[in-house]
Amino acid sequence: MSNKPPIDGYVDPNIPNPNGDGDAPIIIYGYTPHLALAILAIVLFAILLLFHIFRLYITRLYAFSILLIFTTLCEIVGYIFRLRSSPPPVGNPYGVINFVVQYFFIVCAPVFLSAAIYTTLTSFIGALSGPGNTAGQKKLSPLGLSKKTILGIFITSDVIATIVQVAGAALIGVSESNRKSPENANNILLAGLAFQVFSFLVFLILLFLFLRNSRKVMMSTGTAEGGRGSMMQMYTFALVGSSILVYLRTCFRLAETSQGIGGYASSHEAFFGALEFAPIVVAIAMLGWWHPGRLVGRNGLLSAGAIGGGMR
Repeated sequence: MSNKPPIDGYVDPNIPNPNGDGDAPIIIYGYTPHLALAILAIVLFAILLLFHIFRLYITRLYAFSILLIFTTLCEIVGYIFRLRSSPPPVGNPYGVINFVVQYFFIVCAPVFLSAAIYTTLTSFIGALSGPGNTAGQKKLSPLGLSKKTILGIFITSDVIATIVQVAGAALIGVSESNRKSPENANNILLAGLAFQVFSFLVFLILLFLFLRNSRKVMMSTGTAEGGRGSMMQMYTFALVGSSILVYLRTCFRLAETSQGIGGYASSHEAFFGALEFAPIVVAIAMLGWWHPGRLVGRNGLLSAGAIGGGMR
């Protein structure tokens, strides 16, 4: 008799396990990833990649655009490996390396997206207060935090959270390959997600404080109405909307992981498509259409005259 513990997890009855060296005894996803979703994601993110390259050429808003380009590239690589996890003859859903690599890139992609959002907030603070206007920046900035402090705190938090999540996902793959309980690895993943949810919630609070401060400043200077005021509202809406979508995606990941391996959310790809894939696509599209470079990039509305852009 075999000394190996019994298989505990999802096995597709229609797809035999090749039992190769890099294969797990189960499909770690909790379902067999669909080919159509992976192809759709690759196509849409490729289109968004080209769109943001075009925006970079037009606006010369390097930091923001390069971060979004990295976001789309990571998503494309992630979904290529997810494609490799689809049913044969295209892929092998039992392959551990496909699961780990797709998880790494799909989890890392929103880190660049979040950094672009943080950078946009600091750019708006600089643009509305004017170049070198430290006093004005303190009035606009939530809690009087400097732009460097905002970027430093939240980018560092995202990096830490992502490292913990990727480590947890890799350990889950190893545990499943060895037919050991992935509970401890899942708890590591859960800790990383919980920290990220908390961190981004703090950022959302600061973002809404900035909105309150900017509204006061624009009302006092008479710029709340008219071209600049309307444009600012439009692009702020895109910033807030994309931020909420990123937060929604992170909350889904936390809820999914809290149920453990084989939980209801993690065993139905529809949740992944609606709450991981869709929010990120829409967020990147919003930041492409309402690109902040049209405000603070080259020849942007807020980069001319007495108001300068801070993200170049």
